Amino acid sequence: MMKRFFVILISCLWLAVPLFAQSNKLIRELESKRGALQKQIAESESILKDTKKDVGSQLNSLAALTGQIEERKRYILAINNDVDAIERELNSLERQLRTLEKDLKDKKKKYEASVQYLYKNKSIEEKLMFIFSAKNLGQTYRRMRYVREYATYQRLQGEEILKKQEQIRKKKAERQQVKAAKENLLKEREGEKAKLEAQEKEKRTLVANLQKKQKGLQNEINKKRREANQLNARIDKLINEEIERARKRAQEEARREAAARKKTEGKEGQSSSGTGTAEKSKPLEAYTMSKADRELSGNFAANRGKLPMPISGAYIITSHYGQYAVEGLRNVKLDNKGIDIQGKPGAQARAIFDGKVAAVFQLNGLFNVLIRHGNYISVYCNLSSASVKIGDSVKTKQSIGQVFSDGTDNGRTVLHFQLRREKEKLNPEPWLNR
Repeated sequence: MMKRFFVILISCLWLAVPLFAQSNKLIRELESKRGALQKQIAESESILKDTKKDVGSQLNSLAALTGQIEERKRYILAINNDVDAIERELNSLERQLRTLEKDLKDKKKKYEASVQYLYKNKSIEEKLMFIFSAKNLGQTYRRMRYVREYATYQRLQGEEILKKQEQIRKKKAERQQVKAAKENLLKEREGEKAKLEAQEKEKRTLVANLQKKQKGLQNEINKKRREANQLNARIDKLINEEIERARKRAQEEARREAAARKKTEGKEGQSSSGTGTAEKSKPLEAYTMSKADRELSGNFAANRGKLPMPISGAYIITSHYGQYAVEGLRNVKLDNKGIDIQGKPGAQARAIFDGKVAAVFQLNGLFNVLIRHGNYISVYCNLSSASVKIGDSVKTKQSIGQVFSDGTDNGRTVLHFQLRREKEKLNPEPWLNR
């Protein structure tokens, strides 16, 4: 009897494993996703430096602090979503537990009734009398089978009760584990909110200090705008030249294909009418990309949202794409043709996709690299050195140079990154995997 009980108990434990695994899997998945954001928060915190007294450095510090605040808000939002997911899991567990407890109650009731019946008819003599008092042999056989099946039914009922009890125990433990995960998340959220509040207070102080230096601030903004305009004009010129080179490559490819078709048709003795004439009459200006460029463009576009960050190591996006006003500062508007990404000293600029280096140029002593990916062009600016040259083929995540670190500003290391589709300027952020 004891041996049979242990066999039943082990079977129950195996049945309960999937119940535990489901919630454990959910918690692990949520922790994994949140862990990536948590790592980004921790790394970006190490980028923040002490604020200097000059306006330029204060403005840079404001950008870095704003980027850090945005990262923390993203993390708090992720925690909120995880809390909601865990709350839904808890509600599901509660429903499952109520169903199991109801089943257990029903089984106990049935088992109790069967025990009472056997107690009333417990002796062997009574069972034998029940069997032998049958009117005929067929009824005797049916009564014997009934007695045997009823004993089996009672045993199975007992086993089912043990199974249900073990399932309930496991489900309660699972519920407790999920509750503990929720409590830890809530504590973590409160901690992150406190850090966010402290950073926003620091930002308000920094903005108030900058507001007192409005004239110097405006001069600094104008200086940055002039440098940006100079850089963008050079990039636009180089991109126009690259587009023209790509068009010529496509035209040359089209000419070769047309010549090959003509030669083939001549050998076969066919006329140049029909499809051949239609293709020949197609204007060469319609060919803007070669076959290889078209294929690369398609692959690049298919990876929207999956492209790696163009900088190695920890980073903060300190300036976003487009025109926007700086929060808290009046008459301070920025116009960014790409995004600014601040990293740690020694950070490398890296290619976001396979491609070919279209241009490498210097401006104000710093290197800038353009990489063609079909009809898409990625632009990497503010490099202290470049490790590639025009015509080089590059692979995804390949280092193309070191990002410049400003020794006069606590080693501030910022990569300016742009993305174009031919002449069209794109917002890089939706293309990157953050």
